[in-house]
Amino acid sequence: MPAVVVENIVKNYRTKKTVVEALKSISFSVNEGEIFGLIGPDGAGKTSLFRILTTLLLADSGKALVDGYDVVKDYKQIRNRVGYMPGRFSLYQDLSVQENLEFFATIFNTTIQKNYDLIKDIYQQIEPFKNRRAGQLSGGMKQKLALSCALIHKPAVLFLDEPTTGVDAVSRKEFWEMLHRLKEQGITILVSTAYMDEAGLCERVALIQKGKILSINTPEAITKQFNKPLWAIKADEMFDLMNLIREDPRVESCFPFGQYHHVVFKSGNNNREELEQISKKGNFTGVEIKKIQANIEDCFMALMKE
Repeated sequence: MPAVVVENIVKNYRTKKTVVEALKSISFSVNEGEIFGLIGPDGAGKTSLFRILTTLLLADSGKALVDGYDVVKDYKQIRNRVGYMPGRFSLYQDLSVQENLEFFATIFNTTIQKNYDLIKDIYQQIEPFKNRRAGQLSGGMKQKLALSCALIHKPAVLFLDEPTTGVDAVSRKEFWEMLHRLKEQGITILVSTAYMDEAGLCERVALIQKGKILSINTPEAITKQFNKPLWAIKADEMFDLMNLIREDPRVESCFPFGQYHHVVFKSGNNNREELEQISKKGNFTGVEIKKIQANIEDCFMALMKE
């Protein structure tokens, strides 16, 4: 049986005048021992879904199972079997590192010593600061402490809601290395992120936007589904170049990606020549054009337009 099963989950938030559809009949499953990524921008519905799966929020309709238990009927059992790391640092900032960890161990009727082997690689990095208040830690240290507290009771399923947001690149890399070591111990990991480059670190991903799943597959399979030639172009006048490309009737899409604009044409014929024509029309300098392979973000942008 899969570690997580989601069937037609719907969640709406009602304000005085409008109804916000946070989740629109979401369905997917996560295999036991898998690292599964929920990839999408802010407001896509990631946090609402995680809060439903961790029994902190009720869905309007649909069904979900975590570790074989129903999120509504069996919420007490689920709370003992999952670890949850919310997007915002939510530990007690006036308690020390050691005190926070001991507190969460006590809640789950366990001890730090009992499951120390599980958190050893993570906790050893912050152990020299065990007497420092949690609120005085750096972003990367807070992240490691929150993960240690989420793991102290040895959960079967670990939910991480945008765990690397606002964290430096080195800490992000270390964090993902830790997740892959945890997977080796049989823990199922669901991680949500707005960073498209992190999709490639998951075994499977679900691309989500405005409460709808756009695609579910391995990162490699999703990028292979991009079936049109993709071009990258840059010039000294990037903003004017983008506007001129978008005005051309032959162009299907043009989006800025770092130093380049990624361009897709409606027809796959003579695209390099067409880009050269556009750049000459605008008298741009420093022009560079090359054909490239699509990444997850390119696929996400294309799926949004369907």
